[in-house]
Amino acid sequence: MIALLLALGSSLAYGCADFLGGLGARKAHVLRTVILAAPASLVVELLLWPVLGAYFTPAAIGWGAASGVASAAAFALLYRTLAIGPMSVLSPVTALVSAVVPVGVGLLQGERLGPAGLLGLPLAPAAVMLVGAGRGARSAHPSRTALLTAFGAGIAIALQLVFLHQAPSGSGVAPLIIGRAVSSAAGLTAAAVMYRRLGSEKPAYAISAAAGVLDSLANLLFLFAARDGDLAVVAVITALYPAATVLLARRVLAETIHRSQLVGLGAAAVAVSLLALT
Repeated sequence: MIALLLALGSSLAYGCADFLGGLGARKAHVLRTVILAAPASLVVELLLWPVLGAYFTPAAIGWGAASGVASAAAFALLYRTLAIGPMSVLSPVTALVSAVVPVGVGLLQGERLGPAGLLGLPLAPAAVMLVGAGRGARSAHPSRTALLTAFGAGIAIALQLVFLHQAPSGSGVAPLIIGRAVSSAAGLTAAAVMYRRLGSEKPAYAISAAAGVLDSLANLLFLFAARDGDLAVVAVITALYPAATVLLARRVLAETIHRSQLVGLGAAAVAVSLLALT
């Protein structure tokens, strides 16, 4: 149950972070958003170091660095995906892809689900797709580039989660610190190399930093959820984050929530309940 609650918190934080990151990437080049979001996330994790501890073993450093490379790609691809839009279609696609790989890894590592979990596991991705299936989403067809970017973002997110899960359980927040340091360095390097192509638009400083802070919180909650529970279950619950993105779009951007999306939100609640009983 603790792992379930942590995963739900991670899902909520990811959904809010993605909404803000996509919003920021619409105002300026995606790398301008990334080079603000990633360092802001690193600051949060450094502040948590004295509270939660960090033990920099070779395994923690290695898996943390691998997660950082995946995180850098996830930041850029996901924010670019949401900037291209439509958000209500591409966010669920990304979430579905990001859930499949960790679930497969968890099952290959010997994780087993009870009868309730076997019902809840396939229901959660279906709920994600329903959340993105409003009439407005169907009328706005994503381009091939947008879909490929969404798939790439989903794979990058999945790899980041799997790498974090592989880090030693007693390493505290060390994998997060190493990972975010690597992703920050990668983002800054890419921005320096592509400086002339970034344009003159000023980034949304507050929005981009807030996205990084929320992403850091989401990673932290996921890390502790995966340490306490099964990766297959935690990854699926975390992948429910488009629900938060859609609700924020309704509240902030006055987008309409259609009946199918409400059904999807209800199905998500049922899926989470079934996974809690596994």
